[in-house]
Amino acid sequence: MDAIRITDLYDLTHTRAADMLAGCQYPWEALDLIEETVRTIGASLSKDVYDEVQEGVWIARSAVVFPTATILPPAIIGENTEVRPGAFIRGSVLVGDGAVVGNSTELKNCILFDAVQVPHYNYVGDSILGYKAHMGAGAITSNVKGDQKDVVIRGESLYPTGRMKCGAMLGDHAEIGCGSVLNPGTVIGRQTQVYPLSSVRGVVPAKCIVKGERGVFAKEGCKDA
Repeated sequence: MDAIRITDLYDLTHTRAADMLAGCQYPWEALDLIEETVRTIGASLSKDVYDEVQEGVWIARSAVVFPTATILPPAIIGENTEVRPGAFIRGSVLVGDGAVVGNSTELKNCILFDAVQVPHYNYVGDSILGYKAHMGAGAITSNVKGDQKDVVIRGESLYPTGRMKCGAMLGDHAEIGCGSVLNPGTVIGRQTQVYPLSSVRGVVPAKCIVKGERGVFAKEGCKDA
């Protein structure tokens, strides 16, 4: 059975969206709830810790946000997080604590758990990135199919999302190599590593290595891993 439930992928102690996510079975079910969740959480944040810099945008006072970054509402930028020059946060975005949103990185309708790093030229849309997930330079989540039909998650079974826009669900500690493309509806299990320049689709189990066209291998006993 595909291990793609929220409980399979994420430690919910590392996100402020824990209550909302706990009410969903599969992570893509949460995508329609992100905007409302960000607004609800934002309104409850401590004014001693967060500034509402414009209506619907809450930034922790300990966060570092460079002047050339653009942040549209609703959005939350967590404590000790860095938003680097040229970042474009398009709204309906929850960024956790200790995260890095890099130069020219674009975020849209997504949740980044604590300590997520998307540090260089990344696109993350309609996606959820688990605790300490990391995307190498130029890696992106593709969230719309070429035929613009609804996205279906393809694993041992088929899971219709009912959404035309659905990016990638990265489990805790997932590592995505530079220049990789995560096709619409990709699910990456916990502690799985994707090699650079890979094109990935469907469900990849936990603790695996994706080596582009060479396939998916279990980490233990994998030659030249």
